[in-house]
Order: sequence, then structure tokens, then C-alpha cells
Amino acid sequence: MGGFGRYLAAALAARFASEGMGMAVVLLALERTGSAAYGAFVLTAWMAPHVLAAPVAGAVAGRARRPRLFYAGTLAGFTAAVAGLAALLGRAPVPVVLAVAVLGGSCGPVVTGGLSSLVAGLVPEGPRRDRAYGWDASTYNAAAVTAPAVVSLAGAAFSAGPAMGVLALSAVLAAALAASLPYADADPGAGSPPERPRAGLGAGLAALWRVRELRAITSATTLAFVGVGALTTTSVLLARGLGSPGAGGVLMTAFALGALAGSLTLGRMTSVAPARLARWAMAGTGAALAAAAFAPSVAPAAAAFAAAGVADGPLLTATLRIRSEHAPGAVRAQVFTLGAGLKVTAGSTGAALVGLAAAAPPWTLLLGIAVLQLAAAALHLLVAGRGRVARVPATERSAGSATAPAGRRTPGGP
Repeated sequence: MGGFGRYLAAALAARFASEGMGMAVVLLALERTGSAAYGAFVLTAWMAPHVLAAPVAGAVAGRARRPRLFYAGTLAGFTAAVAGLAALLGRAPVPVVLAVAVLGGSCGPVVTGGLSSLVAGLVPEGPRRDRAYGWDASTYNAAAVTAPAVVSLAGAAFSAGPAMGVLALSAVLAAALAASLPYADADPGAGSPPERPRAGLGAGLAALWRVRELRAITSATTLAFVGVGALTTTSVLLARGLGSPGAGGVLMTAFALGALAGSLTLGRMTSVAPARLARWAMAGTGAALAAAAFAPSVAPAAAAFAAAGVADGPLLTATLRIRSEHAPGAVRAQVFTLGAGLKVTAGSTGAALVGLAAAAPPWTLLLGIAVLQLAAAALHLLVAGRGRVARVPATERSAGSATAPAGRRTPGGP
């Protein structure tokens, strides 16, 4: 398996473990303590550190002289936290469990944006790299579809403990594969390239604000994810309002399957500028969810959710391409981890907001989510403008790659 093939396997395994944690933690808390609230507190502790840990993780990744050790070590820490929660939740004192969750959540930015920042060093610039980001985006969607299903099946067949064990084993596989990637560890000996200036903790945030395309995609996707974070709860409420209380999972599965299909098809449209693709994705998602808000039954609502997923699928691909094209090399990892951290935090905010508004009619909540997607598309157009934005020079971009320059290996093709 080539370098990019191993990367995809590592990314899928890591994101499978990450996507499964939400359901597994709640199931384990219910099984051992009888309290779903306890599981929610642990899950909050797992998610909360993302935005705070993101700039630190990005800065350390950018400065690491041994990127293999950093990425494999961080994934090993992520694995240890998953295994620790499986062993301790409901058995150890609550502060200990929450501390383990915080430590594991601090590794989250590497699992999401941090790993994606490696693609630029594994695949040469051009259409192949654009397609590679489409494949990378599909690992998120594939994990979102499969992880909850596997956790549910394992929990039903055995118990929530073994379900958490499956996630831990997946994380172990991710760490092992990350250790096998073809990194270019810095060598201080003769012949090594001169050390580039080290970017500070605030450099990534400064780049997100200073570079117009980065500012546009980050602000737009952050706004959109406030709605995405509210979608799961809203789907449950909508299904109940349509007379099928247990069909909320059907709606979200339709959305996830549509997103996977969208990332594997529309997400690979390298002929479309990523900024335009991102706007189309957010606008299409909003339009489809607005249609779902007025669906008379679960079946047409599921069809509209699937259409919304297809539209949403290429958004992540477009986002990754924009970050790669416009992030200065020295802060690429920070840009990727910060962008991911902001989206996770926005999603948490959306989940909290819909909890406060749960008494409202479900169709109004879904319509509000649709409006957020349309507003995000408009915000991107407003911030990015209509003019062409010059890309960061290729020499500057490749200088900050966390892996070896693309011309020094033959990676597995996307």
C-alpha cells in the first residue's frame, strides 16, 4: 500500500474511533450508572478542549522535528484515552473520568484537521491532490455512517464496554499506520535544509484572519456548523412530530449516506473552483433542509435529508482544498487544526441552542438550520468577494508540509 493509501487507512481508522465516541460514551454511562446525563457530561469534556487545543496542536505539529513521533504519539494518546474511558467510566471517581476525557479530547484536532494537513506532503500539487482531498473528506463521511452502527450492534450483541473496545482497537490501528507514513524527519546533520522560522501559537489564527479565502471559508463553515450541530436533535424531534418517534436515526442515516455519496462524486469535481463548490454545497444543503421542514411524512423527509447530505458532501473537500491552497506553509497545520476546532465548537453550540429551543415546533427548528446554511453561503460570498484571489506561492506552501515534499516519493494514488 502506497503512502497515500496508508494515510487514508489511518485517517479512516482514527475518525471511526472519534465518530463512535458520542454514542459509545452515552451507552456505557447508561449501562453502568443508569444516567444519560453523566454520559453527556463526559462527552462535553471530550469535545470542549478542541478549540483550545487546536492552536497548540497545530503549532507543535509545525515545529516538530520528528513528525512521525508527534502524529503517532498523539494518536497513541488518543487510543489510551478511549481505552481509559472504557475501563474507568462508571467505576472511577467522576473527576478522574472527566480528566481522561479532557486529555483524549485534546488529541481531537490532530485526528481531524491535523491529519488532513499531511495530504499536501503525500500527493503532488494539481488535480491529483484535489482528488486526494475528496478521498480524505470521504473518510469523515464513511466514519460518520459506520461508527454509530457498529457501536450500536456491538452494544446490542455484547455490551457497551466491548463497543468501546472496538473503538480503541481502531485507534490502535490508526496510530500504527501513522507511524508507517513516509515522513521526512528533520536531520540536523550536513545537507539538511536550513531551519525555517517557527510560527507562534497565534500565527495560525492570524493567517485565518489575514488571508481572505481562509477568512471566508472559516467564518462560513463555522456558521454552517452551528446548524449541523443542531441537526441530530432536530431530526429526532421532527420524526416524533411526523408520528414516527424512532425514525430520527433514519433521517440522520439518510443525511450521512448522502454526504458520503456527495463527497465521492461531486467532491471530486476538480474543474470547479473550491470556493464556488463550497457556496453551492452550503446553499444546496440549506434548500434541501428547507424542503424537509415541510415534508408531510418521514419518507419524503428522509429523501430531502439524503439530498441535503449529497449537497453537503463536497463542502469538506472544498474546505480542505482552500486551506491547502491558501495557508502559508509555516502555519498549515495550525490552519487545519484551528478550522476543525472552530467547527467542533460551533457544532457544540448548535446542540446546546436546540436543546434550549426544543419546545418549539420541529419544522421551525429545521427551517432555522436551513437558514443558517443559506446565510453561510451568503457570508462566504460576501467575505471572499468576486475577485480572484492569488494562491500562496507553491514554494512557500510546500515549505511547511509536515511530510516530505511531494516530489520525493511515489504515493498511492487517490
